[in-house]
Amino acid sequence: MPAAGFELETVRVRGFDRDALWKNLALPYLIPTAVRAALRIVDRFRPDVVLGMGGYVMAPAVAAARMRRIPYVLHEKDVRPGLATRYFAAGAAAICTTLPGTEQRLKDGQVVLTGVPLREGFAPRTPNVPPRRLLVTGGSQGARRLNEATWSALDALCARFEEVVHVAGQQGAEGIARHARDRYLGLAFADDMPALMTRADLIVGRAGVGTIAEAAAVGLPMVLVPGTFGGGHQEENAEAMVKAGAAVRIADADLTGETLVKTIDSLDPERMRSMAKASAAAGRRDAAQRVLAVLHEVVNRK
Repeated sequence: MPAAGFELETVRVRGFDRDALWKNLALPYLIPTAVRAALRIVDRFRPDVVLGMGGYVMAPAVAAARMRRIPYVLHEKDVRPGLATRYFAAGAAAICTTLPGTEQRLKDGQVVLTGVPLREGFAPRTPNVPPRRLLVTGGSQGARRLNEATWSALDALCARFEEVVHVAGQQGAEGIARHARDRYLGLAFADDMPALMTRADLIVGRAGVGTIAEAAAVGLPMVLVPGTFGGGHQEENAEAMVKAGAAVRIADADLTGETLVKTIDSLDPERMRSMAKASAAAGRRDAAQRVLAVLHEVVNRK
């Protein structure tokens, strides 16, 4: 943020852990402390509007805005709104959403389907049919189950694709080295996802909203393997893309090298073209401008 010319303030806060409840013992102390810190920032900066981009990390600033009667806008990335979004929805001036279906779960406030803001470089293209290049990614942290399935099927995948690019995360670094071969490019981390997405013809990945939004911005057909963590929120993200016709889904429990190859083989050329068209229709490369327009509209109401 400072390198981009923006002031950065941080607040110490932690989210509610559903999987290990004992980790929440410090929350009665952390939350009031975080809100007081956020109030000091808001009082000093005196914003016209506050934008909360979802998750527990937005809670202190949004709470401070509500206490100071400053209008705030929420942005929800998942189909199923998170706890913080549900808590603050009633007082929001507007709620920006990323995927269809969220509006049915939010009864309060003005809901606007904006998409999620992306970095530059995700250019739309028409994927090759049959696909020549496969991209497999488990998101920024990698996904162990997806990694193992990919390596298990690597011979078959390399026989079907000219290039298999696999972003395995730091946890997959050793596996990448063990499975080195022609047509396979394994990466522990990729800082140029726009280039990888734009080069691919088909993507296999988790159903995090970032992966979905980036793939749709390019117009890629998707094979989604929703994670079971976080209350299973990725299941509904995947369902939204399947309903849109842009993706097929493999349950995490069913994911093996064999089921991965079988699913890819089931995508005939007509299905691939239809999925690519639906993916492109769901993509919103102007999401940042849409969110900005909502913020301006809220400020102009005052």
